[in-house]
Amino acid sequence: MAFWLVLTPLAFAALAFATPSERVRPWLLPVAALAQLGLIALELSGVGGAPFPTWLRLDAIGRLLASYLAVLFTLCAAYAPGYLAQRAERPNRIFCAVMLVFFAMMNAIVSVQHLGLLWVAVEATTLSSGPLIYFNRNPRSIEATWKYLLIGSVGIALALLGTFFVAYAALARGAATSMLLADLLNDAPRLSRPWLHFGFVLALVGYGTKMGLAPMHTWKPDAYGEAPGLVGALLAGGLTSCAFTAILRFFQICAAAGEAEFARALLLFLGLFSMAVAGAFMVRQSDYKRLLAYSSVEHMGILALGIAVGGLGTFGALLHLINNGLSKGVLFLSAGNIHRAFGSKRTPDVQGALRVVPASASLFVAGFFAVSEFSILSAMMRGERYGVAAAFLALLVLAFVGMGSTVLAVVLGEPSARSEATPYRDAWLHVAPIAGLLALVLLLGVWIPEPLLGLLKQAAPALEPAP
Repeated sequence: MAFWLVLTPLAFAALAFATPSERVRPWLLPVAALAQLGLIALELSGVGGAPFPTWLRLDAIGRLLASYLAVLFTLCAAYAPGYLAQRAERPNRIFCAVMLVFFAMMNAIVSVQHLGLLWVAVEATTLSSGPLIYFNRNPRSIEATWKYLLIGSVGIALALLGTFFVAYAALARGAATSMLLADLLNDAPRLSRPWLHFGFVLALVGYGTKMGLAPMHTWKPDAYGEAPGLVGALLAGGLTSCAFTAILRFFQICAAAGEAEFARALLLFLGLFSMAVAGAFMVRQSDYKRLLAYSSVEHMGILALGIAVGGLGTFGALLHLINNGLSKGVLFLSAGNIHRAFGSKRTPDVQGALRVVPASASLFVAGFFAVSEFSILSAMMRGERYGVAAAFLALLVLAFVGMGSTVLAVVLGEPSARSEATPYRDAWLHVAPIAGLLALVLLLGVWIPEPLLGLLKQAAPALEPAP
C-alpha cells in the first residue's frame, strides 16, 4: 500500500502538469487528496495487501504519520482552489504539479525502510518545495528560496554523512552492511558505538536543519514569511514532521543499541535551546508571518523534548506533532487571508482584523490558543525531572506572551480607512478548510478518537528501548 501512497500523488502531479486549464487544474489537488484518504482507509482496515517492495512499507510510525499527512493535505488542498482563483495573475501549472510531488515525497519519507532512500526522499522534498516558496516571484521570495535551498543542502549533506557513519558502524563490527532499518535494528547491539554516536549527531544536525531546530533554523523566518500561507501550512505541518520522522529512525537505532540516553541528552539540549531562541525572537515581533516561523521552531523543540523525556513524553510528542501540525494549518491559512486583506505582514499596518475579515481573524486567534503540551509536562513530573519541567514552563510562558502580544495586536484595534476599503472579503472557500482544521484541533483537545489512539499506542513503543 505504501507504494500506492507515493505513486498516486505522482500520477496526479503528471495529470496536473498536462491539464491546460488554469481553472480546472487546482481542483485536481483535493481530488488527489481524497484518493489518498481512500488508500489510507484501506491500509488501516487491513486490506492494503502485502508490502511492495520490501523497503517501502508502513510500520507503526509510518501509519500514524501517513494518516496525519493525508488529513492535513486534504484540508490544505481544499483551500487551494479558492486561493489560486484569487491569484489568477500567477500561472499555477508548476505550483499544482510540484505541490503534489512534494506530498508524494512526504509520504515516501514516512514509508521508506532504507536509510539511503530516506535521505533521497528528504532531499526530494527540498527540491520540490523550492518553487512553492518562490510562488510570489519578488526579490524577497527569491532570497528566501535561495536561503532555504542553501541551508537545506548543507543540512542534508550532513545527514548523508551521518547515514554513512551509521552504515560503517555495522561494517566496523562485522555486522551486515544492509541499510534497511530492520537489519540495523536487529544488528544494533553489535554496532560500533563511536561511529553510531557520530552518525546520530550528524543525522540530528542534518535532519534537524530541515526540521528547524535551533540553531539550524535560520531558513524558517524567511521561507515562512515569504511563502504563501498554503505553502507555509504544509511546510510547518508536513515537512517538519517528516524531518522529525527521519530523526526518529536514527533514534530507534540508538535505542536498540542501548544508547537511548546518549540520544536523549542531545535532544533535551536542542529542545530547550530551540524553545529559548524562539521565545527570544517572538517577543516584540512585528511581522506576524515570521512570528509563526519562530512558533514552529518552538514547537519543534517541544517535540524533541518529548522524545528526550521518554515514556508518556514519547506518546505526548507524537500527539503534539499532530495537534501542532493542524494548529499551524489554522494559523498559516488564516494569516494568509489577513495578509491578502491588508496587503501587509507587519503589525503597524495590520490592526482591527476582526472588523475587516472577522472569520479569518477569529480562526487566527483560536489557532493561537490551541495547546497540547500537557502530556509532555506530565511525563517530566512523573520522571521527577523538575528542573527540566520548570525550564519548559518558563519558556512556554515566554513564547505565549511574545506570540500573544502580536496576535492580539493584529486582530484588535481600529483598522485604517484604507484597510476597511479592501475588496477582499472572507468567502467559504477561504475559511471552511481552516474551520475544518480547527474543528480537528478542538476535538483532539477533548477526545482522541479510538483509531488515532490505537495508532499512537502502536507508534510510541517503537521509540522506547527494549527492556
